[in-house]
Amino acid sequence: MSDQCLLVLITPPALEEALVDFLLEQEGFSGFSLLHIDGSPAHGALTLAEQVTGRKHQVMFQVHAGCADTRELVAQLHEAFRGAGLHYWITPLIEAGPLP
Repeated sequence: MSDQCLLVLITPPALEEALVDFLLEQEGFSGFSLLHIDGSPAHGALTLAEQVTGRKHQVMFQVHAGCADTRELVAQLHEAFRGAGLHYWITPLIEAGPLP
């Protein structure tokens, strides 16, 4: 069992570039993955178009790092993006790494 975690961060599309810049400035992280997703309308008001489709366009970031580092990153995100509508979760990883 490793001390590695996966931080998943869901954000409104308008914050995509700001979060990319923020994550690139962080030391101790080797990178992140970014996906454009559609999510359920449970997190916030929907536009008329979103009401019709029943889903909201969002951006998902995934950051793989040590568990303590991911918690520290969440604390920094809280300070930098307070009230911006971000949602996150941290999941422990049983195993992770490159395949030789």
